[in-house]
Amino acid sequence: MGVTELGKLIPPEVRKQVDLKHLQGKTIAIDAYNALYQFLASIRQPDGTPLMDSKGRITSHLSGLFYRTINFLEEKIWPVYVFDGKTPEMKLLEIARRKKHREEALEKWVKALERGDKEEARKYAKRALFLTTEMVEDAKKLLSLMGVPWVQAPAEGEAQAAYMARKGSVWAAGSQDYDALLFGAPRLVRNLTITGKRKLPNRDEYVEVKPEIIELDAVLKALKLKDRSQLIDLAILLGTDYNPDGVPGIGPQRALRLIHEFGSLEKMLNTVLKNVEFPVDPLKIKEYFLNPPVTDDYKIEFGEPDEKGLIEFLCHEHDFSKERVLRGIERLKKAMAKRKESRIDLFF
Repeated sequence: MGVTELGKLIPPEVRKQVDLKHLQGKTIAIDAYNALYQFLASIRQPDGTPLMDSKGRITSHLSGLFYRTINFLEEKIWPVYVFDGKTPEMKLLEIARRKKHREEALEKWVKALERGDKEEARKYAKRALFLTTEMVEDAKKLLSLMGVPWVQAPAEGEAQAAYMARKGSVWAAGSQDYDALLFGAPRLVRNLTITGKRKLPNRDEYVEVKPEIIELDAVLKALKLKDRSQLIDLAILLGTDYNPDGVPGIGPQRALRLIHEFGSLEKMLNTVLKNVEFPVDPLKIKEYFLNPPVTDDYKIEFGEPDEKGLIEFLCHEHDFSKERVLRGIERLKKAMAKRKESRIDLFF
């Protein structure tokens, strides 16, 4: 998901690894779908089976959203979750491809379970991730009950998060993907939803994952690009959600050299790229990154947690442990109270 090849060009010195404490007092617009998929991938049984309630409804995403958000608030990090709206038509090809891959992974997961191969089952289970409309609506309901703001984007959540960061409504956009930089976010915070110790794939080894801050201006300077427009051109050559395969035969280093040599995608289309067939008009992709659908119709307001509502929703409706939820609610109430106190202190 996202512009993965672009990440290979971003040098280590531009990636500022920090502790969560470094983000204290910061409001971050988090790509909600990205976060929910991370929770689905990480919160599972040993064989890859997600957490479910007694009715067979998946609850891994709710568990991750509830407890991780509380962790943010306790660290005085103020999350605003931004949900995707209508999928751009240009992205339908990639959506169809992802669906096919998930269906294939689901089939392999079932076969691995039948063989009793838990390690293999867990690997394919992570690739069979999916979010339903009901799961997304449940996530929004949970956030509302917690008193945590969320925003409905008209289209891409990352585009909306980037817009909010550009406006100064939030300090940064939060996502694992690099698309937020293409949409113009001045800062991207990665690894927020996966911070902590993580097991390396197919190895009995763990690594410490820390938040990573990447600034757009620092990326442009490091890659010797004039502006965001050239960064978008670079990404289109390598592949985006709207042209997943990029340009055949062009890897990260060559793509960067072409941008330096020609200056823009437009100048390449009649020269070095004249025989390339794009699944989507690359200039339409560029225009979308430069001017995506966004909205000013949002409010960033943190409210009081609805204790009764949370117990009803998590414990009675979705079979969460009442003891654990009550402890979480107490942590949530204390964190929200500290936020209110800190905001009052700003006026004195």
